[in-house]
Amino acid sequence: MTVHYDPKAPAEAHLIARYDGRAPRYTSYPTAVQFTPEVDEAVYRSWLAALPLDEAVSLYLHIPFCARLCWYCGCNTRAVNTHGPVRDYVNLLMREMHLLGEALPGRLPAKAVHLGGGTPNMLSVEELAIIFDGLRHTFHLEEGAEIAAELDPAVLSGEWIAAAARHGLNRASLGVQNLDPQVQAAVNRRESFDEIADCVEALRAAGVASVNLDLMYGLPHQTTRNTLATLEAILPLRPERLALFGYAHVPWMKAHQQLIDEAALPGPAERLEQSHAAAERLTQAGYVQIGLDHFALPEDELAKANLTGRMHRNFQGYTTDDATTLLGLGASAIGVSPKGYVQNIAQELGWRHAVVDGRLPVARGVALSDDDRFRADIIERLMCDFAVDLAAACARHGRDLAELSGPLARLAPFLEDGLATWDGERLDVTLRGRVLVRSVCALFDAYLEPDAQRHAKAI
Repeated sequence: MTVHYDPKAPAEAHLIARYDGRAPRYTSYPTAVQFTPEVDEAVYRSWLAALPLDEAVSLYLHIPFCARLCWYCGCNTRAVNTHGPVRDYVNLLMREMHLLGEALPGRLPAKAVHLGGGTPNMLSVEELAIIFDGLRHTFHLEEGAEIAAELDPAVLSGEWIAAAARHGLNRASLGVQNLDPQVQAAVNRRESFDEIADCVEALRAAGVASVNLDLMYGLPHQTTRNTLATLEAILPLRPERLALFGYAHVPWMKAHQQLIDEAALPGPAERLEQSHAAAERLTQAGYVQIGLDHFALPEDELAKANLTGRMHRNFQGYTTDDATTLLGLGASAIGVSPKGYVQNIAQELGWRHAVVDGRLPVARGVALSDDDRFRADIIERLMCDFAVDLAAACARHGRDLAELSGPLARLAPFLEDGLATWDGERLDVTLRGRVLVRSVCALFDAYLEPDAQRHAKAI
């Protein structure tokens, strides 16, 4: 279901002026801004030792290399033109996996593996085999486990696809962003529709059951017209899922974003128009809109989970993965356990030194309090369902609804502007307010500094 309104109308201009502050993306709570060095290797080892032997975990492996550096990118990665750094990295990744295995209480079952980056298809076929041999030695990969990878079409070969499929790849995500040549040149990412179509065809021929295409709005020189033109080109490929991410311009955090001409960036009203126009076209094409920025075919598991309230949100976005433990490997990788969040050393050199020294390369993290778990529950449901039964959430966590009097008082402007409704027990974000769901979530964030420049704009 899609909202039909003009984002440039006076009422919407008022909302942009009122609410276009900065807010986290809430792929976790507490967010990474709250991570501190107090969570160190010793703390992490104690968390690992406490994991139950019979509960399946999920795994994330970070591959921080690309053949090209896209200027919009917010990921921890670097471009390389020789393979030596990748080969050395894989050797150390295997050493980290060995260290992790020694710290675990046993060979745990694993229900999902996600290769992220960077560009995981920068790995050679031989290195891919080394990694999956290591995974199967350290963990028991469950039958039917979700094996996913983020892929760059420009450097994806048929040989790599075939090898990954042999190792169980069943979900692939391809970066498209926008097909307009001017937009591509402005962000240093040139690729053709034919390249993308060939990759989708090869993935499906290899038996990869689910293909996701990543799109963006808010890029330099991007317009509603070229956003919709991109959609018209890719819709015949019928990907099982699509993601429509808003470009986050944070050059103070990502220096390479300084290469982007800020004067060419669309303003908040234009971004809103691009987002709504794309969402409307995708729903017309039969896709179910999921959460803030995902779309899926009705028969896809994510769409089914969305209908039944079983969807979750983590650092990879919206997911059906309900594992309470995610173990991260590689430079900058983030993991979570019932005890809290942990992040590896982000700088590749520091990560390498730690692993060579035989240390789990922990840099920082945050231990979860009961209040954190309570607020995380509320925020995740809002991000996933655009609604939360606050009375039920309080009951689950043994809390009193009166404890939320502060956030509920700050909800008043959202109620006045028709962006949310509140009946005394249940909070719903309206269709009109969904684009601002992050701002609603921020009301329940005990740590957020309203004027901090650490986050992207809400619109």
